[in-house]
Amino acid sequence: MAELFDGVTRGHFYRLGMTEGWRCWEVGAGGPSIPEALAAAVGPTGHVLATDIDPTWLDPHARYEVRRHDVVADPPPQPGTFDLVHARLVLVHLPDRARALASMVAALRPGGWLLVEEADTELQPLACLDEVGPVQERANRLRRAVRELMTRRGADLRFGRTLPRVLGAAGLVDVAASGCFPVGGTACDRLEAETVRMVRAELLAAGLADDAEIDAHLAAVDAGELDLTLAPLISAWGRRPG
Repeated sequence: MAELFDGVTRGHFYRLGMTEGWRCWEVGAGGPSIPEALAAAVGPTGHVLATDIDPTWLDPHARYEVRRHDVVADPPPQPGTFDLVHARLVLVHLPDRARALASMVAALRPGGWLLVEEADTELQPLACLDEVGPVQERANRLRRAVRELMTRRGADLRFGRTLPRVLGAAGLVDVAASGCFPVGGTACDRLEAETVRMVRAELLAAGLADDAEIDAHLAAVDAGELDLTLAPLISAWGRRPG
C-alpha cells in the first residue's frame, strides 16, 4: 500500500501547504511510512501523532509520537490543535464512520485541514480490466468474492465517492477531491496475493471460492500472468473554518 499510494498522499500534504512547525495527526497509521514522512516535513518545531488500535508496526522511538487509540470509541486527542489530520483507508471499514469523522474534525484548529482517502470499489470492481481469458475471469470472480466479504463485514464499498459531500456536511470549507487509479506492476501483484491469502479461510468458510480456484489464482499472480488493478483511491480534503 505504501509503494502504491504514499507518493499520492505526500503530494496532497504539500498541496495543502504543510511546512515546518505543523502539528499533524495520522489516524489509523498502520505502518511507519506516512508518520515518518510527516515528521521529516514538519521538522523539530512540529509534532506528529500516529495512532492506531494496534500500533505494533509503529516505532515508539521514532520522531513521531505513537499512541494506541480508537478513533470511534476514544475522544479526539488534543482537540482544536492540529494543522493537519489524515486518514487513509480507515473510515471505509468502520461501522460508525460519522463518529470517527466528527472526532477528526474536532481535532483540527481553525483553518486546519482534514485529508481523507478511501477506495471506492464499486466505481471500478474488477481485478483485471482486460478480461481476455479464463485466468482473468477467475481473478475477477475472486475479486467479487472479496468484495462480498467486505460488504458482510459492514464496509461501504461506495464510500469514496461520498467524501466531498461528507466533508462539506461536517462543516468543512474549501472542499475538493481527486482520484488515483493504479494499473499493473509488482506492487499490485503483491497486494493482491497478500489480500487473498489473508482472507482465504473466510472465502472458503463462506463458500465463495474453493481451494483449487484460490491456488490457481495465486499461482497466476506469482507468475506475473495478470495485469492487476485496484479500486480508485479517492482523496478529499477540507478546511475547518475560522
